[in-house]
Amino acid sequence: MPLYEFRCSSCGIFEEWRSLAQSSEPAFCPECQQLGRRIFSVPAVNLSSALPRPSRGSEPELVQRSPQEPKPPRFQQQSCGRPWMLNH
Repeated sequence: MPLYEFRCSSCGIFEEWRSLAQSSEPAFCPECQQLGRRIFSVPAVNLSSALPRPSRGSEPELVQRSPQEPKPPRFQQQSCGRPWMLNH
């Protein structure tokens, strides 16, 4: 059930829980009983509860390469005679 916001001309903003079927019906101010006008606002969405949280102690371990290891070549020679067809 969504929460809708309404504005009363004398009291200000008030909220009301309503079903979707009642979304277009008028709402009366709970303090002065005047007709309130519906205002549209940004919905509040909380995604933090839907996503799993990583634990604080699970940071990746830093691994450094030893100087004896050869570096992989940046470019590889193609054995076929078609240099425009890389990795085919």
